[in-house]
Amino acid sequence: MSTAAVPARRSGQVLADLIPSSRVRDVALVAGGAVLTGLAAQIAVPVPGSPVPVTGQTFAALLVGTSLGARRGLLSLALYALVGMAGVPWFAEGGSGTAAPSLGYVFGMLLAVTVVGALARRGADRSMLRTVGTMLLGEAIIYAVGVPYLALAADMSLTAAIAAGLTPFLIGDALKAALAMGVLPTAWKLVDKR
Repeated sequence: MSTAAVPARRSGQVLADLIPSSRVRDVALVAGGAVLTGLAAQIAVPVPGSPVPVTGQTFAALLVGTSLGARRGLLSLALYALVGMAGVPWFAEGGSGTAAPSLGYVFGMLLAVTVVGALARRGADRSMLRTVGTMLLGEAIIYAVGVPYLALAADMSLTAAIAAGLTPFLIGDALKAALAMGVLPTAWKLVDKR
């Protein structure tokens, strides 16, 4: 009886776990995830009538969560949030501090990366369908925190906050989910071929 070479299922792992383990690796991954999110936040397109621009920030944050897992993803986005609130201009459009009406979206990302990271550890980033579901759930969590925060911070009604902070972003979020749907499962397929 021969044992055919079958790709390892890598159960319980996220992509970052494939790099040899060390404290230096974890620190570099956490810092790298924060920097990636900060850089992606600078890809910003203003939305008429909204204090919140379309950015690459949420996409980067969700990729950080799925790639690093819940713990490292949360640490990475916590670092991003704390450094930005301390004054580093790496929130959307070079913003920083604690007064931005869009800060609620950053807080939502903290919860979202934890959830998508936990799901990725259970294999939710291995197939196209599960990946898109994971990304859309992450986006929904970000909005569940960000939109009410926007309403309070900008003194808007919840209906106005939904119109300004959710509705204009749905098409872009669908595109981001589609992009992740191609990137993450492909990365796993490449890893399993090695």
